[in-house]
Formats: sequence, C-alpha cells, structure tokens
Amino acid sequence: MTAKLPLENIRVVEMSHMIMGPACGMILAQLGAEVIKIEPSKGDKTRKLGGMGTAFFPLFNRGKRSVVLELETEEGRTALDRLLSSADVFIENFRDGQLERQGINIKDLRTRYPDLIIAGHKGFLSGPYEHRPALDEVVQMMSGLAMMTGSLEKPLRVGSSANDIMGGMFGVIGILAALHERSATSKGKEIRIGLFENSLFMVAQHMVQYDLTKAPSVPMPQRVHAWPIYDIFKTRDAQQIFIGVVTDGHWKAFCETYGLEAFLTDTRLHDATARISAREWTVPIVARKIIEYELSALIDMLDRLNIPFSPINRPEDLFEDPHVLRHGGLVSGTTEDGTPFRTPTLPIEIEGVGLGEGLSVPALGADTDAVLHELGLRTGQADD
Repeated sequence: MTAKLPLENIRVVEMSHMIMGPACGMILAQLGAEVIKIEPSKGDKTRKLGGMGTAFFPLFNRGKRSVVLELETEEGRTALDRLLSSADVFIENFRDGQLERQGINIKDLRTRYPDLIIAGHKGFLSGPYEHRPALDEVVQMMSGLAMMTGSLEKPLRVGSSANDIMGGMFGVIGILAALHERSATSKGKEIRIGLFENSLFMVAQHMVQYDLTKAPSVPMPQRVHAWPIYDIFKTRDAQQIFIGVVTDGHWKAFCETYGLEAFLTDTRLHDATARISAREWTVPIVARKIIEYELSALIDMLDRLNIPFSPINRPEDLFEDPHVLRHGGLVSGTTEDGTPFRTPTLPIEIEGVGLGEGLSVPALGADTDAVLHELGLRTGQADD
C-alpha cells in the first residue's frame, strides 16, 4: 500500500506477552504506527511455544521493533523513561502490581508524561476480581460463553483465542478514541481493557434475551431454531454443507429447485412459524434431497439462488479459497529466522487495499542498538 497509513508518526511502546496486548500492538502496527516491543533478555515467553501456541509470537508480533531492556538496572529504566518520553502510547498487560515490582508506577508515568496514552490489558476491569489472573478459557467459562458453545454439562471453549484477540481490538478502539481526544486537549488517558468483560460483551445478546423473556439460556447445539432450514447436510460425495433458508423468497426458490414443490402447497407449512414448528419432519426430507447432489453442484446453485450456505472447512482450507486468495486477502510475513508464512489481512480495507503485507517478526533484541542510538544512548549504557 503506497498511500500514507493513518497511524504513521504514532510511536507505541509495548510491554506485553501472550495474545491480548500483542494483538493490540499488531493492529496498531498494521495501521502504520511504530511499535517498539520491550522484551527481557530471555525474550517473550511465547517466542518458544509449540503446539497450539506455535503461531502466537509470529502472528501477533509482526511489524514491530524488538528492544531488550533489563528493567532491574538503572540503565534499563533510564532507556525506558527516554522511550516513554518520546511515545504516544504505552501498552501493557501485566497483573496489577507487577509493573510496580519492576519499578514502573502508572500514576508516576501519568504525572511525568501527561500526553501519554496508557492501555492496560487486564484479566478484569475494576472490581472484586481485578486482582485475579485470567486466561481466555477461564473467562469463557465464567461468562457462560463455553456453556452456550457446548452445554452446561460439557462446556466447550470456542476454537480460537477469541477473547484475547477481541480484547486487543478493544484496546485499539480505546487508544484511537484517546488519540482523537488528545488532538483537542493535549492530554493522555489511562485505559483499562478487561478480558472477562470482553467475553461478557460477547454473551450480551443472551443476557438481554433472558432479561426480556426470563427464559433460561439454551446452549447453541440445543437451541430452538428461528428458521425452517438452518442445518448441516451431507452431500453425495461425502462432504458437508450448511444451508440457511431464512426468508419466504428463499423458501420458495429452494423448494422449487430441489424437488420440494409439495412443501409449497402443504397447508401445514403456510408461513415461517409453521415451517419452524414442522422442522422435525421437514428437515429429514430435505436431507434426503440434498444428499443426491455433490458439494460443487450445491455451491453453484445456492450461490445463484442467493441462499446463504457454506461448506464445512478446516482453517487450512482457506489458503485455497478463491475469495481469500483475492488481491490482499492473504498477506505474507517471515518469522525471526526468515521462514515465510501467510496470514489473513486485517478484516478492513482502506481505499480498497488490505493491510499488513510483508511484515517481519523481529529477532530478539534486533532493534536495541538502533533505538538506543535514536534516544541518544550508547549500547549497554544510558546517559543522562
């Protein structure tokens, strides 16, 4: 993207690990901000994770500069002070009290750097739980999201670090709002983002439904459907497809296309409410029709009918999806050892162009010398 990015000339200092804080910094970096990641000499612990944590560091730390500072030393604290004096935003995601044990006092920072925006990514917002550590899985269990995804007897977390990532997004929202306000007041803000409250926000629809109806929440697998066809079906070539027939127009077109004309004259199916009530006997009939077709034929016809549908994909299938492969749908990056990888762009376009192409993951401390030099400090020594 050749046009100027919206956050160019914004400097972000990030002291965070795992996902929520780094996700916030990663989004800001893709929007053009200079993000300087402060790491200890051993590096962010997520650099060495395997298994389902393999992608954490490369995915959420692309496009940043890595600076190693030992904050228990006078030189490290002096360098951090110089950095913060030059920064617009400070991102951290430590439990309350941990920064203070490293000699960093948020109240002191606000006094010394009144224009600095401080974004603390925490387990909980202010309240009785604010002292607790939290993980994505913990807050999904607490908020009821895991129950809604699975059941009360077998709660199931969603299949990604959804709360951590969305927590980072809410961090970005708060930071952008504070930057906008600062342009008028010249004053920074302290922002607190809660992982638990993020999950609470995601189940708000179920909470409000209960408040209005007093009907207990029903897990999604056991829910009462709101549409006559909203189901996964098997195909002739042993694939699966989700089909959602949600309007009267969809119903008519679907029935006429797939040999279900009898449904259109059946008085038991005269309106949407009646069709939903009849799902117990209509859906098996639909399933017997759908299994006569191969997946590709179903996709082609449902697309032409403008009926919502989706094949049941694995995440890796999306590397071959024609929409994802469109210009800007996937961006490339490299790990700290130069290994290339692909990832989806941010889910926004600016002037029709996606963001984040070619961002590299910094090697540990790769930018320490350069950044210290920019601050007027010599490597390994902080001058007053």
